[in-house]
Amino acid sequence: MPEGKEGSPAAMNRTSVERKSDRELIVTRTFNAPAHIVFEAWSKPELFKRWWVPKSAGLSLLSCDMDVRTGGAYRLVFRHPTSDQPMAFFGTYREVTPRKRLVWTNEESDQGAVTTVTFEENAGKTLVTLHELYPTKAALDEALAGSAEGLPEQFAQLDELLAGRS
Repeated sequence: MPEGKEGSPAAMNRTSVERKSDRELIVTRTFNAPAHIVFEAWSKPELFKRWWVPKSAGLSLLSCDMDVRTGGAYRLVFRHPTSDQPMAFFGTYREVTPRKRLVWTNEESDQGAVTTVTFEENAGKTLVTLHELYPTKAALDEALAGSAEGLPEQFAQLDELLAGRS
């Protein structure tokens, strides 16, 4: 169900995007699914690739390699319809605590953030908090002007995926 339709589960679970400081972005949303199912959607490539790319962005995800364990790596390769050059995003998982927490680096540039995602279950629902810490104010400003604006749409797509899995 699209976000915002009266009475739909997505309408009750809004995505909050907040700039916490000059270098920090916090995104939160409650999902109507237990933490183990939400965590799977973040850690299993076959599920992750079904919701991570905002449909409105026009990007295609060419590959999604994820070794979700502490010390493991990920690599996502995208293509924009107006460009022949693929874009790669990659990094390392610093911490993986199943059902609770993921921490990874974004190493495609020296302006990449460290991303922490936590999963807090309460009464069968899961609060997801995504925290990004950027090395500079300019890096966060650039992220907010680009990919970060797609986060509410991404989280709505995750909500749709989870609705069919819980």
